[in-house]
Amino acid sequence: MSEIDLGSELLNYIIQQRFQPGDRLPSINELQAANHLGISISKVREQLEVARALGLVEVRSKTGTRLKEYDFAPAVRLSLLFALATDLSNFELFSQLRNHIEVAFWHEACALLQDEDKTFMRACIDAARAKLNDRWIRIPNEEHRAFHLTVFKRLENPFVLGLLEAYWDAYNAAELNQYAAYNYLQEVWDYHERILNEICAGNFDAAREAFIEHTRLLRHQPRVQEMQDKRPVTEVEK
Repeated sequence: MSEIDLGSELLNYIIQQRFQPGDRLPSINELQAANHLGISISKVREQLEVARALGLVEVRSKTGTRLKEYDFAPAVRLSLLFALATDLSNFELFSQLRNHIEVAFWHEACALLQDEDKTFMRACIDAARAKLNDRWIRIPNEEHRAFHLTVFKRLENPFVLGLLEAYWDAYNAAELNQYAAYNYLQEVWDYHERILNEICAGNFDAAREAFIEHTRLLRHQPRVQEMQDKRPVTEVEK
């Protein structure tokens, strides 16, 4: 395999030295003393901070810097949150991508689900119903995220999982978890129950169709309608 220049002396060094997740990396002073990188301390610190922001390494005061298991989500999350900060309507575009990804991997993901996963998804539904039917109504945010991510948790594809995790972080950042009509929430969880029932019955096509129908509910969510009202109209839409 040919070497790929990552544009970072630190990341290139990590790859060249074949560090594995959990391995302790040399400290900045150790790297500088051995002249492993050939750059200034300030440059090493800068590159280390980038690696940390991308979720590639973790830095702790007592254990030093260690290489983490690869996770695509931090890089996507950072870029996506920046996009939302510049224009909140970008959430709609990323939501479209998320929907297509889930539909494309639906059958493969459902076939990998274990009984314990389905039991957990059922528990998410029960917990959500309890929150919605309680005297003091609470929006079941954690259950919503957990239900959807569980469908795809068995896929051995860090890029799919990273994109989906980033979607739910964006969902939270866009405050969609705070703006919802009660009837909308009840309908959402009706769909979740229908999706799970079809999965448990082995009817993956029907479960996927229910999921597609369920995603269309989001356009009626008050916060999404607010985004649509603020989004500039394109020439095509005029």
